[in-house]
Amino acid sequence: MIMFRKIILSAILAFVYVMPAFSQSEEKAVEEVIRSLFEGMKSKNAEQVAAAFYTEGLMQTVQAKPEGSTVGSNSVADFVKRIATTPAETTLDERILDYQVKVDGTLASAWTPYRFYVNGNFSHCGVNSFQLVKMAEGWKIVYIIDTRRKEPCEE
Repeated sequence: MIMFRKIILSAILAFVYVMPAFSQSEEKAVEEVIRSLFEGMKSKNAEQVAAAFYTEGLMQTVQAKPEGSTVGSNSVADFVKRIATTPAETTLDERILDYQVKVDGTLASAWTPYRFYVNGNFSHCGVNSFQLVKMAEGWKIVYIIDTRRKEPCEE
């Protein structure tokens, strides 16, 4: 009976220690997809940008207006095309300030405050809200919605 309790206790302890590590590695994998997206954007690598997304992904922006917010939509294909056709002399740099990632099995959500720069000059700030799904080929962004403003901005 004592041996049985030791085995059960050992199994419980192993589970308690292994699950957070699994969760943290999945959270890091989600962060890497988002990092790759913005690295691809900065280097104008359209293939790298496209690889971060599910093919039917959706992109939206909250457009804050005094009379009330509206939501603008864009396809991933249009976004990838804009990145591919960005002039060589233009630098796009979205700097992520923090990653707040939650994972439940094959679904992940990431909240990422950011500051955006064009040619080294501050353009705007806001927050990205990503929804990702773990597919056969890995984590893919299926949805992103963001806010954009000039101030107040996190540092």
